[in-house]
Amino acid sequence: MPKYEQQVNEILEAIGGEENIDKVTHCVTRLRLALHDESKVDVDKLEAIDIVKGSFSTSGQFQIIIGQGTVDQVYRDLIEMTDIGESSKQDVKDASAQKMNPFQRAIKTLADIFIPILPAIVTAGLLLGLNNILAGEGIFGFISDELADQSIIDVYPQWSGLADMIFVIAHAAFAFLPALIGWSAVKRFGGSDLLGIVLGLILVHPDLLSAWEYAGAVEDGNVPVWNLFGFDVEAIGYQGQVLPVLFASLLLAKIELALRKRVPDAIQMLVVAPVALLVTGLVTFILIGPITFALGNGITAGFLWLFDMAPAIGGLLYGILYAPLVVTGMHHVFLAVDLQLTGSGDGTFLWPILALSNIAQGSAALAVIFLTKSENLKGLSSTSAVSAYLGVTEPAMFGVNIRYKFPFVIAIMSSATAATFISLNQVLAASVGVGGLPAILSILPGDMPAFFVGMLIAFFMPIILMLIYGKLFMKEKL
Repeated sequence: MPKYEQQVNEILEAIGGEENIDKVTHCVTRLRLALHDESKVDVDKLEAIDIVKGSFSTSGQFQIIIGQGTVDQVYRDLIEMTDIGESSKQDVKDASAQKMNPFQRAIKTLADIFIPILPAIVTAGLLLGLNNILAGEGIFGFISDELADQSIIDVYPQWSGLADMIFVIAHAAFAFLPALIGWSAVKRFGGSDLLGIVLGLILVHPDLLSAWEYAGAVEDGNVPVWNLFGFDVEAIGYQGQVLPVLFASLLLAKIELALRKRVPDAIQMLVVAPVALLVTGLVTFILIGPITFALGNGITAGFLWLFDMAPAIGGLLYGILYAPLVVTGMHHVFLAVDLQLTGSGDGTFLWPILALSNIAQGSAALAVIFLTKSENLKGLSSTSAVSAYLGVTEPAMFGVNIRYKFPFVIAIMSSATAATFISLNQVLAASVGVGGLPAILSILPGDMPAFFVGMLIAFFMPIILMLIYGKLFMKEKL
């Protein structure tokens, strides 16, 4: 007999019956369903079930929060009690994608490309943060003016070798970022991921002028060029760039797939990869690279202008918008901007705001503990808050804050306040890291004090506002 037979029957009834389910799978904490018609879901009835801790819809999927461990058994019981059959996460994604409009599909494509490389980027960011602590100037500024311009390795030179090694290990993911993106993008577009890696490495080949040296070379008038039949093509690399490799990967995958359909199997190894890489490389250096390089730098310059000319407005707007962007999935677009900023500038001012938004969402969820009588909700609030403090906000946002609305609004208010403060103080992160309390490791040493104040605002302001709201406006506990 299934362990959660009654609850599974109640879930099925609340979501419109077994016949309303197209595909179903699960992750660590949630059931993920592609439904035929989400309008048939009775959310109030669903969330009244004792094992259900919340629900939300995103990117064409309806997700039911059950909890770690329990969700695995509930999924097995659901499969046993119905004729739906097991599905993979990709099956559910594919089924969900059919219900999306072109814009949503474009956002989903970006997410599918960047999410697989996030572990490498975040790991590199954390290690780069450790290197910043060792090598960053101003780390001792709070002690005395004499030490204000010195780093730890200036004061303790025996640590310099370790700092250099950490930098090499940490910086590799950013130095060869096009290779990571090429691998993930070509795979996502249906091509050979190995060719994607090769494409990315081509774009950062050491014989090319580094993208980081391009501006200086233009100023000096010595940008290297290839002469192709009377036309000059700049021989520049695309280190730290995102757009060139994205568009080049799409072209590579399309050419590869077209060739595989037309070239006989016996000679595919001799024809497909060489032709696909050669054509993609030529088109990228001649056309795709220059256009997207200019576009990427233009986007970066636009954000730099806004945060330079009106930092309070820039910080306030991004602080307000980031959490709603997560709800729509559009926050993945800004990961590309963050990587562009860290790759071509002195650091990113957007990612620190992301980290503060996560903290604010966690604190708003945590404060619900003091406003509810439900032990179930208290457990969900505490665990989802911890998750948000460590960079994963979906359980807090969808399971608690959006569900009751006012915690979500209070979290956004707090995030915007903290974001405005750090933007006025021009806080920069050297890299993308863990977007929560550990984020301070990725902040430039001289900006850590200001960011710490921003963290205090993001941590305590939601709790205080939630308690005030509960005292003044809530007639009874949740």
